[in-house]
Amino acid sequence: MSRCRSAVAMSEQVAGEWCVGREVKAGVREREREKMERMRSERYRRQLILFGEEGQKRLRSAKIFVAGAGGLGSASLLYLTAAGIGRIRIADCDTVEESNLNRQILHFHEDIGKQKVISAKEKLERLNPEVDIEILAESITEENVDTIVGDSELIVDAMDNFQARYALNKCAIRKKIPLFHGAVYGFEGQITTIIPERTACLRCIFPKAPSGAGETPVVGATCGVVASIQVSEVLKYLLRRGSLLENRMLWWDGLNARIEEISLRRNPKCEDCGGGDEGV
Repeated sequence: MSRCRSAVAMSEQVAGEWCVGREVKAGVREREREKMERMRSERYRRQLILFGEEGQKRLRSAKIFVAGAGGLGSASLLYLTAAGIGRIRIADCDTVEESNLNRQILHFHEDIGKQKVISAKEKLERLNPEVDIEILAESITEENVDTIVGDSELIVDAMDNFQARYALNKCAIRKKIPLFHGAVYGFEGQITTIIPERTACLRCIFPKAPSGAGETPVVGATCGVVASIQVSEVLKYLLRRGSLLENRMLWWDGLNARIEEISLRRNPKCEDCGGGDEGV
């Protein structure tokens, strides 16, 4: 009987210690959660004034695909990461070259020869460890674009060639997710927001790829202007605030410090989106 009582007492002691241990762990988790919330409140304090905790939760739950980690991609990625987007997936097949460094501000001199997506991930995780950065060192083609974009909720077009852009355009139409287009040339840039079945798609706007020969001249500051507007469009879309650049294209003329707005219409004969019944 004494041995039975001892066994019962030991069991009760073990059970008690287990409960205490569980409570301690729960307390630690709760303190860690509170610490994380305090850090978030401080990090995002200036934007929480604008859209509050609910808005920040929307950003934290967002899944975004950024096509390209070059000039436009660098600036876009920095601001999206700083804003607290939950998951950012990046695709770029190139390595860092010295000629990139006048505009691709995510990459430093010591990154020359490194894959751009790896260089980008290193900087972005240091900027905001809370953001989940996924990278793919792949070129974007019509064959793989759906897989590369995956379950992302929107696409940021930071590419420098129209073949990849057309593939992204078709993917956005198939998945019915928005495409935030940006492009630069020297001191000039263009931005529009494409919402499938609601706006002109990229092929409506550019039925054929613009012709060009040789290297495209690019000023780093132009990338910053265009990418900043793209990110503003992304945030507005996620937060459901303001008016998007739907069926409108902003044209930035940096040499003369002018912004023009161009009205866009869907093409009823568009080979990508069909343009709708009325072509509006």
